[in-house]
Amino acid sequence: MTKHISKENYFYSMSKDNEPKLSINIGDTVEIETHDCFTGQIIDEDIKNFNGLDWEAINPATGPIYVDGIKKGDVLKVTINNIDVSDSGVMITGPNMGVMGKHLKQTTVRLFDVNKDKNTVDFKGLEVPMNKMIGVIGVAPESDAMNNGTPDTHGGNMDSVKVTEGAILYLPVFVDGALFGLGDLHAAMGDGEVSVSGLEVSGSVNVTIEKAENVCTHHPFLIDADGAYMFVSDKDLNHAVNQSVIEMIHLLEDKVPMTKEELTMLMSLIGQTEINQVVDPKKTARFKVPMYFLEKYNIQFN
Repeated sequence: MTKHISKENYFYSMSKDNEPKLSINIGDTVEIETHDCFTGQIIDEDIKNFNGLDWEAINPATGPIYVDGIKKGDVLKVTINNIDVSDSGVMITGPNMGVMGKHLKQTTVRLFDVNKDKNTVDFKGLEVPMNKMIGVIGVAPESDAMNNGTPDTHGGNMDSVKVTEGAILYLPVFVDGALFGLGDLHAAMGDGEVSVSGLEVSGSVNVTIEKAENVCTHHPFLIDADGAYMFVSDKDLNHAVNQSVIEMIHLLEDKVPMTKEELTMLMSLIGQTEINQVVDPKKTARFKVPMYFLEKYNIQFN
């Protein structure tokens, strides 16, 4: 049986004080409706309307969802079964936004149609392939509330192209029930999200939520068909990159027949430092190890 939660149940900050809007059991599947990251405020390209945007109503996540049986100290296992996006979306950029913010002179808003038959988006005659993904996904943080636009150990606005259909995301749990939520879907986006937005869309996400049995992580960790990824967010991108490597090696060191020094050398041969996003209050890096490594040493995460 699949449970359902409407996008009218949303919040702008992940917090242990949020009241659950749906309670589920370990192993349940949930269909989660979402607003776009602007909560539907942008309906045209008129900059006058955009200037009246409520910037407090950004990055809504649907939920929170209380997972009965999940306790503080557990790791939540979220399998992303399906992402369905709306047939249109919005992008913005301008002064003080994103990587180019100091070089842009005017705010620009654009609406785009999403061709779900061809899985493309037309950008002024260029057919851009869709890559549906979830920008905001996480659980309640351990201490103070954190707005959904900020990523950290609890997840949040990690904006990773890897958080997509078929992936399994593992999240450390800081409060009983986890208080899980997600939102900020994109129909297309590149690593970095350099303009400050991807193609922002509403939609729905089908996930199965379980308790991880053999994963011990202090940061979000993801598995897909290509390999495993450790996500770390920090104001300093250099620190995020370095810590993603350190956390991955800590996770793997008791699973392979080699010294930490040998494992470090191997990670220098086959591991990949990658970037999720560079435009949020904290930047997010990921470190990847390939699937053939996991298969060689029969490393399985459940």
